[in-house]
Amino acid sequence: MLEFQDFEEKTIHRKEIFHGNIIDVCVDEVQLPDGSHSQRELVFHPGGVAIIAITDEDKMVFVKQFRKPLESVILEIPAGKIDPGENIHPLITGQRELEEEVQLQAKDWELVAQMYLSPGFANEQLYIYHAKHLSKVENPKAMDEDEVLEVYELTLEEAKQAIVNREICDAKTIFAIQYWENLNKSGSIS
Repeated sequence: MLEFQDFEEKTIHRKEIFHGNIIDVCVDEVQLPDGSHSQRELVFHPGGVAIIAITDEDKMVFVKQFRKPLESVILEIPAGKIDPGENIHPLITGQRELEEEVQLQAKDWELVAQMYLSPGFANEQLYIYHAKHLSKVENPKAMDEDEVLEVYELTLEEAKQAIVNREICDAKTIFAIQYWENLNKSGSIS
């Protein structure tokens, strides 16, 4: 098996192109393992948390919102960016987002996946939690001022049809639906 050093690209120089509220963009000059040089365009992101929330009626909770990069409205599972101070415990982000976006809280939480979304150019890491034993929050935290969304509850079949119809088109939500289907097949939904 090849060792790490057989693949490592050493950073020679980093140039910051953009420093934003959510992302930073840099261009690195790198030395490849064979000694030649190349450039890498990189996006640095604090990461995010997504929540698989399944009701007692065996429906998954979704939010419908406009996504500017897609110039489209899509259905997604609740999710949000990890705020400063939350990166040590991303569960805090999940709890906050579940309350802000869909006015729910969960008694139990299970981390079901931790993944990089686009490792070819970005370091954004996503934590996906299964929130269990849901209940309504009486006085929920307010949504972000710039968020406009609607909450939906779909059956598994409705969610799968939404994928076919391209109403659901993002990887985290498709993963969540597959996870849900696997739970149903194994009989371990709770």
